[in-house]
Amino acid sequence: MNTNISDLEWMENVTYDELSVGQSARLLRTVTQEDIQAFAAVSGDINPAHLNPEYADATMFHGVIAHGMLGAALISALFGTQFPGPGTIYLGQELKFTKPVRIGDTLTVLTTVSAKDDEKKRVEMDCLVTNQKGEVVLKGVARLMPPTQKLRVPKINAPQIQLFDPEARFNELLSLADGIEAMRCAVVHPCDAGSLSGAMDAASHGLIHPVLIGPEGRIRRVAEEAGISLEGADIISVEHSHAAAELAAAMAARKEVEIVMKGSLHTDELLKAILAQPSLRTGRRLSHVFRFDVPLYSKPLLITDAAINIAPSLLEKADIIQNAIEFAQVMGTATPRVAILSAVETVTPTIPSTLDAAALCKMADRGQIKGGLLDGPLAFDNAISMESVQIKGICSAVAGQADILAVPDLESGNMIAKQLEYLAGASGSGLVLGARVPIALTSRADGPMVRVASAVLAVLAAHQQRKRQDENAWKRGLGSVQAA
Repeated sequence: MNTNISDLEWMENVTYDELSVGQSARLLRTVTQEDIQAFAAVSGDINPAHLNPEYADATMFHGVIAHGMLGAALISALFGTQFPGPGTIYLGQELKFTKPVRIGDTLTVLTTVSAKDDEKKRVEMDCLVTNQKGEVVLKGVARLMPPTQKLRVPKINAPQIQLFDPEARFNELLSLADGIEAMRCAVVHPCDAGSLSGAMDAASHGLIHPVLIGPEGRIRRVAEEAGISLEGADIISVEHSHAAAELAAAMAARKEVEIVMKGSLHTDELLKAILAQPSLRTGRRLSHVFRFDVPLYSKPLLITDAAINIAPSLLEKADIIQNAIEFAQVMGTATPRVAILSAVETVTPTIPSTLDAAALCKMADRGQIKGGLLDGPLAFDNAISMESVQIKGICSAVAGQADILAVPDLESGNMIAKQLEYLAGASGSGLVLGARVPIALTSRADGPMVRVASAVLAVLAAHQQRKRQDENAWKRGLGSVQAA
């Protein structure tokens, strides 16, 4: 079969001269039963300890374990594709297997340059593989001959066992909240199994202290029928969803909770209660942002607004983009690249969204939108594909590498989000921004991982707001001292 060059990705290596002692790289992978079975098929190692649960349960490991060399293969993959990358010659490897790897373990492969031999142009790499508990499962030293010439070679889309590991990405997202104390979260009308289990799962991960607001009898009945433990949750009984939304908003206004999480009520019902509290308003438009981990994109992708604002005006789009920029900064992107989407990448008077895009870019130039790098109009392909950018000759610091996709309206945004999820295998989560408290907003179709991921986003946003409040209080205190 012929390979079309347009279907290729590229790999770029790190040369010997670019390597320095202490430099490192890592790879994440969650081990699945399918991984173990595929490795057995490729290697021919059909040891029942890896494939037969009944046999494995009777061994000293008390369960199925992965092949030891599966972890070693991950080290090799890191060397060959990323660090140092193409052109690397693998000379030797010493390995010590210290703990078994089990189905569901998330492995972090870390390789670090420990020594360089300038005469022979060779390096030694310390190799460390740890599981999600931080336990070392494999360690050793590798000897490599890194490339001496810079290479950028095509990566052919050859068959692979797993191009994308949503569980590893989820665990990486979850780790961003490490060290943050669980926050009180008003869970509004959690009267179905999905929203109730999502809140309690978030609590079990140490993210939130759930305050369940709704008809207590109904909440307990749902919990009992679905086998959900309510241990550690507070329950405030109110008669219906309207009362639950109003009470949650009032508690947020009184700073009794730092996060609000949507349960089984309509979104507009919840947001109306939030907006009815003047102290929760910021003067900025409320907007929703999706965060997606997309298999074929190199970094998390934010999409806004695909859930709240149906046909936003120019000024409302400015608020939506500003909300997304500040959230991207919370997530660790100092200057996010914002692609303002339309059907084409040229300003066209007959397509209003292209005019808005041009105006928004000028607003950013004049400081009306701060903190991000904006460009538009851009079509979807040249917002996220560098190949498309090169073919069309677009000169842009945003095109092909967007962090944020600002969509023209809710319809187009919702379609993009759903297509990424259902056709591209992306794993997503979402949050409402623009109020004094972040609002975790999920759909009835969302699974447990999505709901917990949305809670992570809310915790990170609330933590940033808490830090801002502390800084402002400190500044006010300093001002009082200076005035005295």
